[in-house]
Amino acid sequence: MKKIIPFFFLLPAIISCNSSRNKEIDGKKDIRIVCLSKHLTEMIFTLGKGNNIVATDLSSTYPEEAKLLTKVGYHRALNPEGIISMNPNLVIHSNDIGPETVLPQIIKAGLNVKSFGGSNTIDSAKLLLKELGVFFGVEKKADSTIAKMEEGILMASETLKSIKIKDSISVMIIHFGLRNNNYFVMSGRNGVGDKLIQLAGCSSATYNGKGAREMSPEAVALANPDVIIATDFGYDRMGDINKFISSVPGVALTNAGKNKRIIRFEEHDIVYFGPRTGENIIKLIHLIHTPESEKSK
Repeated sequence: MKKIIPFFFLLPAIISCNSSRNKEIDGKKDIRIVCLSKHLTEMIFTLGKGNNIVATDLSSTYPEEAKLLTKVGYHRALNPEGIISMNPNLVIHSNDIGPETVLPQIIKAGLNVKSFGGSNTIDSAKLLLKELGVFFGVEKKADSTIAKMEEGILMASETLKSIKIKDSISVMIIHFGLRNNNYFVMSGRNGVGDKLIQLAGCSSATYNGKGAREMSPEAVALANPDVIIATDFGYDRMGDINKFISSVPGVALTNAGKNKRIIRFEEHDIVYFGPRTGENIIKLIHLIHTPESEKSK
């Protein structure tokens, strides 16, 4: 015969169990954070709270200190056991993590989880900095970071005006996906990369390939960009510009490939807006619009 335990005896255990999960965490105190979104990692370091981060996802590669932290997997292919083993007080993310089972698993293990917004526009980046400033109790630092960010973007605009562009240049971003181990075209979807291309005085090459899982060499050739921005991991994987041109599908058939106009650019500088956006736009402007003969001077 089964022994029946009255519900009121179970209630304290249930309350105790639930209170250990998703409780409100005071970000103003020193806490152990696992950060699963690269733009959040950069912003937290910029706000002077990077010492609270004990682990990140693989794509969190800025600033340099972030590279030294324990990695718990790619942000769309995370290892829940690795996250749990870091014994964090808080796990933060930006609603773009995977697989879909990872959050239920770490919450079930008793970890506290908090989501923050994205950083896909200049305005959303400012709002996010303010939100993080409030959470960590560093509102003045957040305000000064936003002011500096606005100043940098204005400086980028003035830099673009000063070079007096004559020719229209089409640009394509080719990225190597750590998750699917393949190259894909990142631009052409009105994302952050396209907006940065426009702020650098260029246009995105029209790419009609379907999806982002596998790059179509025919679509790359048809888009025929004048310049290709290759994110760091994929470029470095090939070793040099010649191997990139000859090995990445369709690139050799483009004006960019024929004229060796391949620009290596850090992924974290072109996939979200943040404190260094103005600097990154200026960097793009010089890389794209400065004649090759002048770059070595």
